[in-house]
Amino acid sequence: MSWLPVPAQRLALTLIALVVLATPSAVTLWVSTPSGDDVQQRVLEATKGHGVLLLREDEVPPLLADAVVATEDERFYSHHGMDTIGLARAFVYDATHGCFCQGGSTITEQLVKDVYLDGSNEGFNKIVDVVMALKVERVIGKKRIMADYLSEITTGSNRYGVSAAACAYFHQPLSRLTIGQYALLAGVTQAPSLYDPTVNPGLATDRRSYVLAAMVSHNLITPEQAAIANAEPILAQGAAPTTCS
Repeated sequence: MSWLPVPAQRLALTLIALVVLATPSAVTLWVSTPSGDDVQQRVLEATKGHGVLLLREDEVPPLLADAVVATEDERFYSHHGMDTIGLARAFVYDATHGCFCQGGSTITEQLVKDVYLDGSNEGFNKIVDVVMALKVERVIGKKRIMADYLSEITTGSNRYGVSAAACAYFHQPLSRLTIGQYALLAGVTQAPSLYDPTVNPGLATDRRSYVLAAMVSHNLITPEQAAIANAEPILAQGAAPTTCS
């Protein structure tokens, strides 16, 4: 690691030491953490607590799921809760930049963070987060994980779930949105307070463009479709309706 700057070397050695120390405790950690069998009950309680809809698997628009995967977790459908390639990439980035900048969290880990870890996967919780993600993927399938995640995830300032966000931002039910609107919803979840279009429309527009570019690069939409989506208004005009149907 002599090719790394000194701060990055120290960070890399610290991360390696943490891995080495954690390895003997892996079995204990697996046994001591929840089984994951109650994940669906926890998601239901979370959505009820926020007063939002728990989506069925068939209520998740395929284009929205595609946008989320392309932006957040490109190997979602092939990993088992932990993306080792993504973690390795995040480690290299953090080591070379001397920071803990990229987490490498999967969609499953983000769901686990919200329903098992009170929204925090810092420090030791990051290890628990990975273990619980592996367990959850043994209990429910990918489509259920995606539906749960999109149902409870923060989508703006004091706003939860993509259905509520679709109504608030676009005055439409989730099933009737455009490519650009799905892209905005997929992008806002990474930093809801930053990308909330009612608070920072300029940043939300930039984030939408980023998601659309990712969708093009994964051959999910054409460049022409992305151009049309980029030209859409970022928000619907007027006050949001009380319900969207």
